[in-house]
Amino acid sequence: MKKLCDNRLTKNIVIIGMPGSGKSTIGKELAKRLNMKFCDIDEYIVKKESKSIPEIFQKGEEEFRNIESIAVKEVSSKFPQVIATGGGVIKREENIKVLRQNGIIIFLNRPIEHIAQDVDIKSRPLLKDGSEKLYDLFKSRYELYDKYCDCKIVNINIEECIEKILNFIQ
Repeated sequence: MKKLCDNRLTKNIVIIGMPGSGKSTIGKELAKRLNMKFCDIDEYIVKKESKSIPEIFQKGEEEFRNIESIAVKEVSSKFPQVIATGGGVIKREENIKVLRQNGIIIFLNRPIEHIAQDVDIKSRPLLKDGSEKLYDLFKSRYELYDKYCDCKIVNINIEECIEKILNFIQ
């Protein structure tokens, strides 16, 4: 686990990971415990665009990624807060550069088997073709999550995961 020396509570805590890894659930609880604001970038996009993520994806993934990059810039400029990103935010290095300017990046690495059991795949645009797509996404994204994170935490249990994040940022 990499350690940072600066005062983390003046920065955003940015949570990255696969769809269904627990970014929003853990992010909300972490923000509550730290008395910080919480922002889910996907929810921010839905509110701003007045469309669901699947509706935005109907115009293509590239269009969604453009909207997501704008949202990342807007959201990350306000700090400190806890930010849950979309699973594909790591696909554009520009997003990571922006998030890193004012934030610490935490990778929630939830076992893929747990995600496959728990996630409503049909509600996720990039997973609508079934659970095999989930495994393909994991293979294509894992290296990027690992490369861009300041801290990697295996998410098996919410409470344990939050404690590990708190220990890391103190």
